[in-house]
Amino acid sequence: SSCLGSRLNKESLNFFIEKKNISELCDMDIVVLKDWFSKIESKFDERKKIIGSEIIKELNKRLDFLLNVGLDYLSLNRPSKSLSGGESQRIRLATQIGSQLVGVLYILDEPSIGLHQRDNSKLIESLKGLRDIGNSIIVVEHDKEIMEKADYIIDIGPKAGKNGGEIIFKGTFEKMIKANTLTAQFLNGNRRIEIPRKRRKKSTKTLTLIGCSGNNLKDIDVEFPLGMIIGITGVSGSGKSTLINETLYPILNNYFFNGVKQPMPYKKILGIDNIDKVIEINQTPIGRTPRSNPATYTGVYSDIRSLFTMTQESLIRGYKPGRFSFNVVGGRCEVCQGAGLRKIEMNFLPDVYVNCDNCNGKRFNRETLEIRYKGKSISDVLNMTINESCDFFENFPKIFRKLRTIREVGLGYVTLGQQSTTLSGGEAQRIKLATELSKKDTGNTMYILDEPTTGLHFDDIKVLLEMINKLAEKGNTIIIIEHNMDVIKTVDYIIEVGPNGGRNGGEIIFSGSPENLIKSSKSPTAEYLKKELTSI
Repeated sequence: SSCLGSRLNKESLNFFIEKKNISELCDMDIVVLKDWFSKIESKFDERKKIIGSEIIKELNKRLDFLLNVGLDYLSLNRPSKSLSGGESQRIRLATQIGSQLVGVLYILDEPSIGLHQRDNSKLIESLKGLRDIGNSIIVVEHDKEIMEKADYIIDIGPKAGKNGGEIIFKGTFEKMIKANTLTAQFLNGNRRIEIPRKRRKKSTKTLTLIGCSGNNLKDIDVEFPLGMIIGITGVSGSGKSTLINETLYPILNNYFFNGVKQPMPYKKILGIDNIDKVIEINQTPIGRTPRSNPATYTGVYSDIRSLFTMTQESLIRGYKPGRFSFNVVGGRCEVCQGAGLRKIEMNFLPDVYVNCDNCNGKRFNRETLEIRYKGKSISDVLNMTINESCDFFENFPKIFRKLRTIREVGLGYVTLGQQSTTLSGGEAQRIKLATELSKKDTGNTMYILDEPTTGLHFDDIKVLLEMINKLAEKGNTIIIIEHNMDVIKTVDYIIEVGPNGGRNGGEIIFSGSPENLIKSSKSPTAEYLKKELTSI
């Protein structure tokens, strides 16, 4: 179009300050823009200085807020929908720091998501700045560094789900490391995520991407050795997601499953015949409605329904598997249509869900609930935790195998019928992992995980890594985009994108083992990884 994507008309674009129009300034990375504004005033004559000094002072101040929360690689005209959750949260944080309000309670949920260790310290300083002017800050976080710098820590536990919900510690970090809670044991070193004694050898089979140039990537060639756990790291905004999620995954998805997403520009891909499918395991919900649950997602519910149709009473009545479904007419409670809940619409307020008064939240009608297996109705089975159901179905290998993998990924506390909408991102991701683990595989699959440790406690990360290693033992390739040092130190092969974010990134600055990475002088990750590898 005539505006060439600037969204402004010709007249607006014809106003220049030092040969730059407003569109060109908005295109700059924030760090470059800050540099431009800090030098501009010295080039003004007296009249321009009088007009512009206050505005430039305010602009510099606001750009500093964005730089302090680690967003130096963004440009001002970046569309909001393309920002990650962590980036959006930090922009809102920068706005609050700029407002200079006092006496406010700020609540932040995992602000360190997607942040490299280097940027984490900037974020902590920003939070301290908010505190020092007279505000209170509550941070829900699993990050070790943020815990160390906190004035007061509240630990909730002791475990998850039904086994949690108690305050098990409150006090300073110094007192915390002397406590005996699960979190404290990881902080004081009594428990730790072990470094593997032996890393997998680099195989001869590889997948190679040539000439990647999407977003800030600088026409790079990347080699992925297969049959290993590969960690993709680098500072925030360096181009990791562009390389993996926007280039590699769409290419493979289009090739194997006829996907429609257009990959970012690249020249060619070699070695695609060495793998037979690609699976992305992310933290998106496993279902968008309360009807979806772990039992339906993993496919175990079909087997449980078939089992109920084999009971003597069921055979006499001629019930089919559909009778035990809460999604079809027949066996379900028709008042709530099998949801177990009734939606009450409130004017000007969010909808309220209450238990159905006809079935008392059991989802099925009286006739269906009369069918029992080992004394339990289908509703009782859905209310069992995974741990309880593993014992209950241990004589049925097909059901037991699927349930056991959910238990092994650390979700033994979740109930079979728990609504998917109430599962956290980390829980949804582990249910997806469990589903993959319970399938029979060929050993040539590529799994892509983007920041799998988001929202996970140290102990959950340990369980997750055990699961990922099981997939790798079968010969599969796992690509993990991650900043968490506990994960980076355990992978077999690291590819680091950098050296910085935005325009100063987009190059491969290292590829090799973690032991070799710590010798690299170019790598921003090396100093943080060195602490982990040498602290044993």
